[in-house]
Amino acid sequence: MSPHPIRLSLADSTRLTDHVRRHLLRYAAGLGLLGSYQFAQYWFDTRLMRAIDEALAGRAAVAIRYGLTLALVALVAFLVRVLSRVVIFNAGRIAEYELRNTLLARLHRLGPSFYRHMSPGDIMSRATNDLNQVRLLLGFGALNVINTAFALVSALSVALTISVRLTLASLATFPALMLVTRGFGRRLYARTRANQQALGDMSGAVQSSVAGIRVVRAFALEESEISRFERANRNYLDKSLSLARLRGSMGPVMQAISAVGMLIVFWYGGHLLLLGEIRPGGFLAFYRALARLTWPLMALGFLVGMVQRGRASYSRLKEIYDAAVDVGDGCVSSDGWVARVLEVRSLCYAFGGRPVLSDVSFTLQHGESLAIVGRTGSGKSTLARVLARLEPTPRGAVFLDGRDICDLPVSAVRSAIGLSQQDPFLFSTTAARNIGYTLDDPESAQGRQLVTRAARDAQVCDELMTLPDGLDTVVGERGVQLSGGQKQRVALGRAFVYRPRFLVLDDPLSAVDARTEKAILEAIDRQRSERSLILITHRVAAAAHCDRVLVLDQGRIVEQGTPEELAHQGGLYQRFAAEQRLASELEERPELAQESA
Repeated sequence: MSPHPIRLSLADSTRLTDHVRRHLLRYAAGLGLLGSYQFAQYWFDTRLMRAIDEALAGRAAVAIRYGLTLALVALVAFLVRVLSRVVIFNAGRIAEYELRNTLLARLHRLGPSFYRHMSPGDIMSRATNDLNQVRLLLGFGALNVINTAFALVSALSVALTISVRLTLASLATFPALMLVTRGFGRRLYARTRANQQALGDMSGAVQSSVAGIRVVRAFALEESEISRFERANRNYLDKSLSLARLRGSMGPVMQAISAVGMLIVFWYGGHLLLLGEIRPGGFLAFYRALARLTWPLMALGFLVGMVQRGRASYSRLKEIYDAAVDVGDGCVSSDGWVARVLEVRSLCYAFGGRPVLSDVSFTLQHGESLAIVGRTGSGKSTLARVLARLEPTPRGAVFLDGRDICDLPVSAVRSAIGLSQQDPFLFSTTAARNIGYTLDDPESAQGRQLVTRAARDAQVCDELMTLPDGLDTVVGERGVQLSGGQKQRVALGRAFVYRPRFLVLDDPLSAVDARTEKAILEAIDRQRSERSLILITHRVAAAAHCDRVLVLDQGRIVEQGTPEELAHQGGLYQRFAAEQRLASELEERPELAQESA
C-alpha cells in the first residue's frame, strides 16, 4: 500500500486521531495480526505444558507430536509477528509523509506574523526531529502499546489457569511499576520539549550564521558567531544530558522492580511446586507466559519515554499547524477568468496600530503602466505586498475586474498580480534555474531560450556567462556568489519570465548604474506590450517611462498624473527630479561638489 499525495484540508490532516481513522484498515490489520500472534503464544504455552507432562509420564510419542506441532506454530507465529511490524511501522511512515506534506503546505500559507517569531532553524528542527518522533509514536509506539495489552491478556489467560495465587504474587510489584512510570512520564514530557526547543535554537544559530557568512566576515565577527553558537550548543548539550540522565535512570529502576517480581515468582512458584500444587509443565508454562509479559512491562519505561517524546514533538508541530493564517483563501471560482482591470479603492492599511497607507485609490487597465514614487518609508513596498496579498489585504479595497481579491483564491490573485520584491532572494541552485524558477521545465530548449532572453533583458547575461559554468553556475545560499547588483538583476530576469497580467516591480533599479538602468528600462517598456506594469521606484528617470505616476508621502497620494504634468506642478515629484538631477551632475562633475562645499 503505497502513500499518495494528500488531498486533505489542513484541519483534517493535522490531528493524530484523524490519521488513525484514515488508515483504520491498516491499523485494524495490525491489530488482528498482533492478536493472532498473542493467541498463538497462548496456544503454545498451554500445549507446551501438556507436552512436558506427557514426556514426564513416559508417553514419548505423544510428546513428540506435540513438539512437532509446537515447532510449526512457532514458525507461523514468527511470520505473523514480522508481518504485524511491517503493517504498523508503515502506518508511522505514512503518517510522517502526510504530516510533512501538510507542514510544508501550511508554511506556504502562513504570513509575516508567523515568521517574525519563529526562526528557519526552529522550523527545520520541527520538520525533521519532531516529525521523526511522531513517526515513532504512530509506528513503533502504537505497535508496542497494542502488543502489551494483548500480551497481558494472553499471559494472564495462561497464568490464571495454572495458579491464581501465583498469578497474584507475580503482580505484587505492578502498582509500584505504574507509579514509577507515571512519575517518569511527566518529567520526560517536559524535558523532551526543552531539548527539542534547544535543538531548534541551535539549528537557527547555524542557519543564520551560514546564510550571513559574508556579513560575518566583512565585520570580522567570526569569534562572536562562534561564541553565540557555543552558547546555543552548550544549552542543547545541557538539555540533552538532562534528558539522557532521566531516560538512563528510568530503565534500571523499572528493570529492578520487574526483577523483584521475578524473584517472587521463583520463590513462591518453587514453594508451590514442592508442595505439588502445580506440575513441572505448568510451572514452565507459567514462567514462559510471565516472561512474555515481563519484557513488555520492563520495556514500559522505554515505551512511556517514546510516547512522551512523541507527544512533546507533536505539540511543537501543532504550533505550526494551529498558527493563524494572515491571508485566507476566497471561495469564488476563478476558472477560465483573465483579469484586465486592477482597481484600488480607498485602501487603508495599518501595521501594529500604526497607519501605513491611507485612502489610496487608482485604476490600472490592461497594457497600462503606473509608477509609484516616494521617499523611503512612504509605504510603496507595503502597497506592493498588499496588492499581491503577501500581507492581509483589507476587504473592499482591491479589485480585479470588479471582484474583491479577498473573495478569490490566493493562488489566482498571485497568478494575476506578480510581485518582484525589493530584496532579491535567490535559491541555492544555478543562475538559470533561479531565473526560470516559475517555469515547469527551465532545462528544456524552450525554457532555456526564455531564461537567456530574460537574462539579456535584465542586463545580467554577459556577466553570468563569465562565471565558471555560465548560466549553470550554482549561485550559493541566497546567491552568495553574486554581487548585490547581479542578484537584483537575476531576480528581475525571474520577473520577466513570469507571465502575470499585472507585474509589480519593487525598486528593481536601486543597485545598477545609469547605463544599465537605461537598458533595463527599455526592456521594461517592452514588457508593457504583454501585461500591465506597476513600477515602484524612487528614481524620476525610471518613472518617466510610465503612463502615469502616483506620488506617495506618509502613506497618502499627494500627487498623480502623467510624468510631464507632474514635472511642472511644483510639487514633491518636481523636487525629486531637481534633487536627482543635481546629484547626477555632482556625480559626473566632482569639481562642482568641491565648489559647493
